[in-house]
Amino acid sequence: MRIFVAGFQHETNTFAPTRADWPAFESGSAFPPARRGEAMLEMMAPTSLPMGGFIREARTRGWQLLPSLWAGASPSAHVTRAAFEHLAQCIVSDAAQALREGGFDAIYLDLHGAAVAEHADDAEGELLERVRAVVGPAMPLVASLDLHANVTQRMLQHCQAMTAYRTYPHVDGAATGARAAALLDEITQGNTPWATHAHRLPFLLPLNAQCTMMEPAHTWYERLGALDVATGVRLSFAMGFPAADFAECGPVLFGHGPDAQMVQRVVNELGGLLDASRKEWRMELLSPDEAVARALELAADASKPVVIADTQDNPGAGADSNTTGMLHALLRAAAGRRYPGLVALGLLFDPAAAKAAHAAGVGATLQLELGRAVPTFTGQLSDPPVPCTAKVLSLSDGAVPMHGPMTKGSTVQLGLSAGLEVEGVRINVVSGQCQMLDLDLFRFLGVQPEQARVLVAKSSVHFRAAFTPVASHILVAKAAGPMAADPAEMPWQHLPAHISRRP
Repeated sequence: MRIFVAGFQHETNTFAPTRADWPAFESGSAFPPARRGEAMLEMMAPTSLPMGGFIREARTRGWQLLPSLWAGASPSAHVTRAAFEHLAQCIVSDAAQALREGGFDAIYLDLHGAAVAEHADDAEGELLERVRAVVGPAMPLVASLDLHANVTQRMLQHCQAMTAYRTYPHVDGAATGARAAALLDEITQGNTPWATHAHRLPFLLPLNAQCTMMEPAHTWYERLGALDVATGVRLSFAMGFPAADFAECGPVLFGHGPDAQMVQRVVNELGGLLDASRKEWRMELLSPDEAVARALELAADASKPVVIADTQDNPGAGADSNTTGMLHALLRAAAGRRYPGLVALGLLFDPAAAKAAHAAGVGATLQLELGRAVPTFTGQLSDPPVPCTAKVLSLSDGAVPMHGPMTKGSTVQLGLSAGLEVEGVRINVVSGQCQMLDLDLFRFLGVQPEQARVLVAKSSVHFRAAFTPVASHILVAKAAGPMAADPAEMPWQHLPAHISRRP
C-alpha cells in the first residue's frame, strides 16, 4: 500500500499566557523541529513518538510512505491563525499533489487531539475536514491521538478509526503509532465498512488524577485493553485536556469495528461504568508551604528523595515554567540550609538569569531576581520574583540527551542554562521550556537526583515515569500558576452547563 502520512501536535491551554506561532513549531523545543517530505521520515523514524512507531510498523508490512509535514510545538495558549493555516496548507496541498502524481491508498495522521487555534476551536477537526475534502469520503484515514485529546464529533466523523495512548506518563507513543498501522490494515483488508460510537463523560478529569500508574486510571485502562481483545471493538479512552475552553472539552470513550451493534453495546456499557466512577478520580493537593513541610518531615527518615510536583506551572500543560511559589516556600522553610545542596528545583525558565550566569562564569556570585509573576487562570498574578544572592555552580549550552522511559533517544535544546545555588537550594535555570520529565534534566547541571533529599519538579504527571523508581514519596503542590490543578477553578465561558467542572 501507498500511505500518505503527516503530523500535527499541540496541546492548547486557552487560559495560558503565551501563544504558539510558526517559529514555535519550527524549533519544536521539547518536540522535534518541523520537517517536511523525506526529511520528516528520516527525523521521525527512530523516535518514540507515534509517527516513529507507525513508520517502523509500516516498513515491516512493506508499505510505501508518502511523507508530508510533521510539526509539533510545546503546550501553550492558542495556535496562531498564521501557524495553523501554514501547516494545514502544507498538508492539504501535499495530499492533493500526491493524488495527482500516482495517488495513494490510505492516510495516517499523527495528531494530538487537543489543539485550539485562534480561529478554530477544534483545530484537528478542521484539519481533518480539509483533508477529507481533498481525498473524498471513501479514502481510509486513521489517526493516533494523545491520551489528553478532546475528541470532537468532527474528528470522529472524518476518520475511519482513531487510537489514543493508554499510558500517562506517555510511554506508549510508538506502540500507539504501531496500533494505528494495525487498525489501517484491518480496515483496508476487510469487506465491511467500520462503525464508530462514542460516549462523552459528563465531568472533567483533573490532569493529576489521570495518571495510569495510579488508581483508578490503571485499572480502567487494563479493563479497556482486555475488552478490546475480547470483543474485537477497537477501544480508546481519551481523558481530555481540561484547560481548553470550548464546547467539546472533556473525556470521551470511543470505539470502532465492523459490527455496529457490538461497537455500540461495548462503548455504552463501559461508558456507563465510567460515569458511575466519578468519585474515584478525586485526589489530594497541598499548598506550597504544606508540601515543603511534609517533604522535610518525610525526608528525615527516607532513604530516597521526596519529590514535589509543581503542577500548576507545568510547561507540558501550557504554563511557562517560570513561577516562583515553590521556590519561595523552600526558602521560607530554610530547606536548603537544612539539607545544603540536597534540595533542588527544575526547570526554571529564566533566560535573563541564565545569560547573566554565563557572563559571570562558574564560581561567580550574582544578585538576581529569579522567575516571574505571570497571569494565572484566576486573573491574578502568581508569586513575585525571588530577589536573591545566587552562586553559579555549572553552565551548559542546554543540549541535553535523555535516557528516561518517555524520552530515550531524544535530545532537548534548552539554550543557555545554569545551575545556581540560593541558600543551599539548587536551581536549574534554562532558556527553553520543557517540563521536568527526565532525571537527565537535573543531571546535566550537576544535580544528582538519586542523592537529593527533596526535589521539586515542574510537571504534573510525566515526571513520574522517571522519578517514581528513585522517590520515597511523591507529593502534589498547588502553587499559583497558569494551569489549574482543579478545573472547577477556571473561568469557563464555553463549556456546556451540564458538564461538571470536577469529578
